[in-house]
Amino acid sequence: MSAADTTNLPIHHNAAAQRFEMRVDGHLAVLDYELQDGVMVITHTGVPQAIGGRGVAGQITRFALDHARAAGWKVLPACSYAAAFLQRHGEYTDLLG
Repeated sequence: MSAADTTNLPIHHNAAAQRFEMRVDGHLAVLDYELQDGVMVITHTGVPQAIGGRGVAGQITRFALDHARAAGWKVLPACSYAAAFLQRHGEYTDLLG
């Protein structure tokens, strides 16, 4: 499965667990966060090695940031991947809290 093949896979917001989840080829990729006073603190982005290199982390991060924007939350990237993603994608700088 190529990166293009993962773009139509569903991403689920598991609000109870404070995470976004995406299943690819039976493997679960996640973005964990903590909601603190209207700020989504992204604490971890995890993609199993078996599905790495397909853009999954970027897709799940973009989905989480779009969700934060729609909810009116600010974002604090406490994980290195999310911080790097936000540096590369200026369209999300308005979310930085």
